[in-house]
Amino acid sequence: MKDNSAPLVEVVLSSYDGAAWLDAQISSILGQTHGALRLSVRDDGSRDGTPDVLAAWAAREPRFSFRLGSRNLGPSGSFFRLLDGVGAEAAFAAFADQDDVWEADKIARAVAALSALPEGMPGLYCARVVIVDEDLQRRGLSPLPGRGPSLANALIENIAIGCTSVLNRAALDLLRAEWPAEPAKHDWWAYQVISALGQVIYDPRPALKYRQHGGNMTGAGYTPLDRFLGKVGRQLNGEQSALRRHQARELLRLFGSRLSVRDRTLVEDFLDSTHGLTDRLRYAVCGGVHRQHWLDNLAYRLLYVIRGV
Repeated sequence: MKDNSAPLVEVVLSSYDGAAWLDAQISSILGQTHGALRLSVRDDGSRDGTPDVLAAWAAREPRFSFRLGSRNLGPSGSFFRLLDGVGAEAAFAAFADQDDVWEADKIARAVAALSALPEGMPGLYCARVVIVDEDLQRRGLSPLPGRGPSLANALIENIAIGCTSVLNRAALDLLRAEWPAEPAKHDWWAYQVISALGQVIYDPRPALKYRQHGGNMTGAGYTPLDRFLGKVGRQLNGEQSALRRHQARELLRLFGSRLSVRDRTLVEDFLDSTHGLTDRLRYAVCGGVHRQHWLDNLAYRLLYVIRGV
């Protein structure tokens, strides 16, 4: 039952060929202990039975609404569109993936943490996850960030898993004043901006079951070795390097005048560090950015010297 005294949370979910998973996920979202909640879904061009699943939920659940996208935007573009549609009465906005299962108190914990921030401070809550297989059998936990959230980390790594992330109103208004040019990752972009201009809260207690299957966009990996090899592989293909630099340039373009002198220098040094082998070596040793775990950090710095990634 909806608690009219509680702040409204609008959960936004982008669906795509998710008919096999949606019922369990929607049930877990609408079953949250924080009752002042509504779920808004944008379908990004599904070719399976997803629209039928969504229509069935809309017919019986007043807190649920959906729309069919006129074109396929990809996950980040779809989520940016969803955030643009969050109503003025919502105090918080939460990302949701289509194939997870949330802990019942996920939203309540996020609201409590974000409500403790000073009034008007942009805040982003994110959390650890339990990694499960297609049948929701536990396979492991996502790694804890050993060094905590920061812009120095956000420039090269995302610890704010999108499906765990909740934004307060100040963060939502800050982000949607102007979206970054493509390509950008919605959750990584939010982590980067809010770590620079607000407060990121990382909850070490898992918030949901993160389902791994063949249709995932980016897998978390069942073991530390899986995750490490996946990160190295993504580094070697060059896509991560290009994305990091694009997002850093967009951060300067959209928010450079609002960054502290220290943070602006951090971003500028990061963007100026690839002119030659000597510059890369110097930056790998002395640069201000870092990953959360020592082995990831070492691998990043070695690959940076060799390939500028």
